[in-house]
Amino acid sequence: MNEPHPQTNFARGAVLLSLEKIHFARAGKIILQDINLSVCAGEIVTLIGPNGAGKSSVVKIALNLCTPNRGLVQRRAGLRIGYVPQKMELEQTLPLTVQRFLKLTPRHPPASLELELEHALAQAGAHQLRDAALHTLSGGEMRRVLLARALLHHPDLLIMDEPSAGMDINGQAELYRLLQTIREQRRCGILLVSHDLYMVMAATDRVFCLNRHLCCSGPPQDVRQHPEFVALFGQRTAAELAIYHHHHDHEHGLHGDIQPSPPGNPPHEAEPRGV
Repeated sequence: MNEPHPQTNFARGAVLLSLEKIHFARAGKIILQDINLSVCAGEIVTLIGPNGAGKSSVVKIALNLCTPNRGLVQRRAGLRIGYVPQKMELEQTLPLTVQRFLKLTPRHPPASLELELEHALAQAGAHQLRDAALHTLSGGEMRRVLLARALLHHPDLLIMDEPSAGMDINGQAELYRLLQTIREQRRCGILLVSHDLYMVMAATDRVFCLNRHLCCSGPPQDVRQHPEFVALFGQRTAAELAIYHHHHDHEHGLHGDIQPSPPGNPPHEAEPRGV
């Protein structure tokens, strides 16, 4: 019998995905310029930036759906990626239940499907939707089902595009709690694209702020004070963003790699800050 929550084969802190000096242009228009980004096992990384900043292009490059003009893309050998798109359009007359939809997911090996399906739905907070028709789901419910589908791939790296779009504040908070649980139980890396700055600052290990180039990156408490972040989102937004309690049992190296906290040092946390 498979474990309820299969863990990644990679040690916490192992670099799963690395983009180095990425340059991407289309029809002569520069979309990404000199982008450096990495995601490690056991961390949550979030891409933020205004519309047209190139966030979706970074995701497509990470998924190997498009190739940069210049730069190096490195994926860990044997890396399994689970992807949750922002939305998926379905024909309303298609008689497809959530359970049937998830059973269509390619899996290796295909054993114990029923057990894994139950675990994936439960972990995505969608167990009650098992027998629902897909076309009746709300946007938030559909994203939970798509998250369950991604989990069936046993991902080492989970990539999600605007996972909380259209959700109210309670739905957003619940989703980020689910992601924290998934990260801890599966030890996978998570790469998010998000506009929800308050939730990003509360639930992310590292933030990469894009505007075709990399404006700034680092822990949320550093990024929110960076001059380019303030220039993009405004002084008022930067001032209002409080850093919620954010527990770590690791530290980040100079290049973004995760390193265990030194022996004898307790996990540190970013205290709430007001400005």
